[in-house]
Amino acid sequence: MEGDLSGFNIDTPRWDQRSFLGRLKHFLSITDPRTILQPEQELDWAKAMVEQSRMGVMPPGTQVEQLLYAKKLYDSAFHPDTGEKMNMIGRMSFQVPGGMIITGFMLHFYRTVPAVIFWQWVNQSFALVNYTNRNAASPTSVRQMAFSYLTATTTAVATAVGMNMWTKRAPPLVCRWVPFAAVAAANCVNIPMMRQQELIQGISVKDKNQNEVGHSQRAAALGITQVVISRIAMAAPGMILLPVIMERLEKLDFMKKAKVLHVPLQVTLCGCFLLFMVPVACALFPQTCELPVSCLERELRDTVKAKVGESSPYVYFNKGL
Repeated sequence: MEGDLSGFNIDTPRWDQRSFLGRLKHFLSITDPRTILQPEQELDWAKAMVEQSRMGVMPPGTQVEQLLYAKKLYDSAFHPDTGEKMNMIGRMSFQVPGGMIITGFMLHFYRTVPAVIFWQWVNQSFALVNYTNRNAASPTSVRQMAFSYLTATTTAVATAVGMNMWTKRAPPLVCRWVPFAAVAAANCVNIPMMRQQELIQGISVKDKNQNEVGHSQRAAALGITQVVISRIAMAAPGMILLPVIMERLEKLDFMKKAKVLHVPLQVTLCGCFLLFMVPVACALFPQTCELPVSCLERELRDTVKAKVGESSPYVYFNKGL
């Protein structure tokens, strides 16, 4: 049905982003794995529709439903800061199909050191998503990216191998939890390292009218901390509960005879967990964070008060995903 587009603002979220439920609905939409199957021309059409809507120049007969669908595709495939198309592997909508395969294999091949090293390396290579979903206002050099990648990979492998050796005499279930410990440790290193420029130079903060008022290291630290928590929460249910499930299933006579089903079953179950947890984890914190001016660095706080006075008690910034 064609609607009145005169007061339509395509950048206004469909759901209240101040509430967890509103954010959950938003991320259920943009992390929809089906969006990665859309052809390039469909994504380019979505970007053109969004840009035309922002300029107030829409083709005759444009429907509200078309604009909402275009915005869904745009949010799933284009970076919110730069408007550039993100690589497919780095999109949050690829987290379910990509993550389910890697996580499933990590949870299955946890017994031997070579397998642990290989799958932790694969997982950290997949962590390109951390760079893709950074706050793009802070550029990252190739050297910094390489150093972050090597540091996170080393941390993950060292944690996994070390805990594997440490838990050799532990119950089998404890050994199955080693991959999660390695992933959590690597996230605590990979994300801050990949986004270190934001911690060094500060992240762009804006007033309530979206005017940039400066760069804050404290805002960067807050945003990165929230992203680390979200990423660990995203992986936790599947990597903690699935080993419990598989430990019991593998004791059944049917599963003992059908060992070939163990890997595809774990991959499928990982997909079920991630299908739910990706949007839930992304929704834990608002995409656009607010920070009281009183919590900013002293110089920036004085600058903000000089520019906007007491009319804007908060500054706002994109924390990334």
